[in-house]
Amino acid sequence: MNILNIEHISKVFGEKTIFDDASLGIQESEKVGIVGINGMGKTTLLKMIAGEETPDSGQIVKQNGLKIAYLQQNPNLNTQMSILEYVSERNSDENWKVQSILTQLGITDWTPSLSTLSGGQKRKVELAKVLSGDFDVLLLDEPTNHLDDAMISWLEEYLKGFKGTVIMVTHDRYFLDQTTDKIIEISHGKIYAYESNYSGFLELKAMREEMELASERKRQSILRMELEWAKRGCRARSTKQRARLERLEDLKNAQAPIKEETVVLDSVETRMGKKTMELHHISKRYGDKILLDDFSYTVLKNQRIGIIGPNGCGKSTLLKMMAGMIEPDLGSIEVGETVKIGYFAQEEQDMDDRQRVIDYVKDIGEYITTSDGKLSASQLLERFLFTPDMQYAPIGKLSGGEKRRLYLLGVLAQNINLLLIDEAGNHLDIPTLTILEDYLNNFQGIVITVSHDRYFLDNVVDKIFEFDGQGHLIPYEGGYTDYANAKKKRGEETSSVFQKTEEKEKKHTDYKEWKHQSRTAKLKFTYKEQKEYETIDDDIASLEQMLEQIDNDMQKFATNSVKLSELMKAKEETESALEEKMERWVYLNDLAEKIETEKKTS
Repeated sequence: MNILNIEHISKVFGEKTIFDDASLGIQESEKVGIVGINGMGKTTLLKMIAGEETPDSGQIVKQNGLKIAYLQQNPNLNTQMSILEYVSERNSDENWKVQSILTQLGITDWTPSLSTLSGGQKRKVELAKVLSGDFDVLLLDEPTNHLDDAMISWLEEYLKGFKGTVIMVTHDRYFLDQTTDKIIEISHGKIYAYESNYSGFLELKAMREEMELASERKRQSILRMELEWAKRGCRARSTKQRARLERLEDLKNAQAPIKEETVVLDSVETRMGKKTMELHHISKRYGDKILLDDFSYTVLKNQRIGIIGPNGCGKSTLLKMMAGMIEPDLGSIEVGETVKIGYFAQEEQDMDDRQRVIDYVKDIGEYITTSDGKLSASQLLERFLFTPDMQYAPIGKLSGGEKRRLYLLGVLAQNINLLLIDEAGNHLDIPTLTILEDYLNNFQGIVITVSHDRYFLDNVVDKIFEFDGQGHLIPYEGGYTDYANAKKKRGEETSSVFQKTEEKEKKHTDYKEWKHQSRTAKLKFTYKEQKEYETIDDDIASLEQMLEQIDNDMQKFATNSVKLSELMKAKEETESALEEKMERWVYLNDLAEKIETEKKTS
């Protein structure tokens, strides 16, 4: 059932057409991802659905009583309210739910004022407030920004279990694959819908573009034939001839499919000597928190390194030390004389909104050296999809994503050979990320990146360092999937040692029962199984009662972050024990039925 209809909307900002007679229907319970180049209207569409923007023409029709929650990309939370006061503002009756979500997002101290928080912390607080509300449709603008792997996994599971409708803008392609069943592409004022997740969207989009090109080839062929007929001096006397001339005009006026523009990046080799970057016994702490403890590493030529770990563990600090922006407490970092470092920061850059876009690039250089020779600032901007009109506009007119793209241009235009990237995915659109990945794979130099974008890591890096939370970095060879598989295998090997020990003990304990069974060749309970069968119903009831008590305690201690964390851990352990008991109950009851059947037939 359609709960939301976008009907023939148009929207223009200045001279830029965002939507041109675009339409779309959203069904109940659909999980929708919105993709497209920055500046094409993804956030504008969310704002119009939320009612914060209105189309110039057309309308957005919503089902009566539809409750919509909206997570903005840059929430304005400059208030003196505490975290708990702000998040519980509309949800005071379900305080325990608010506390639970805050804890899942890594926020356990709820007393600080919002005005003291970083941009990333404010995003998490706003996400907690949105998710703890009551809604039918959830609008999310870049929900994974500033979340680490564990939080992203939790959010994936939350969205999978949510029964309502989700419409999101995100650059995280693995996240789209896991959580969506429909992709909306915004391109040149039009909306294209694909009934698939992100992987299927790529195939369906290629098919659509090929069909459009085939139709265009057919149109051009017919047009040539009709033009030849017209040149031979046809006379528009008969109705048939007049109709043919009208068709010729229609063919000439038909619009050819618009070719999707992409950012064009190329790499210039900047010579690097034998010495690259060497980190010698680096240590760094803030207060009592140890970020790095005696870390040493020599970066190899052309190496691609990914750095991962939970928020606040020290990833960005390490990158800033490599960039020379922060000094280590102990140890030293040596950089070769021929090494030229470029640093793409996670934070929004302070740009002069009054400065013209072209002047921002000219401050780097009037001409930029590329593999195609020297390019003027204007030519380089065109490669990054900045039209002549945009080049002479003030930076303040750009969208957040377009500013991020301009900043990336500024970093790459400096002919560097060691590139430090802190969260490239934040505010970069998927098409630009894809081109950046291709650029980095051909980059003649070293790449070191901090990223929570699993897709980006898989495509770019060949080695991963993971912060363990104790100041140490654990190395893994390969990309993110290789890291995940290696970590899983390591965990399985550890649990296998305990399992083998338990199996050995069980064999000794149950030897007599096993030997008796093998002799009689008849099905029967062992002594332990018989005792377990007699008590398992009571055990399950006891565990269910414990879970109910924990839920009551979570509401009771909703304002105590330490106690709430303990209760959440106890709940997870109890749920796991209950699941094991239920599986055991199924086995024992099946065995009891088989034993009873054998008795009747013997």
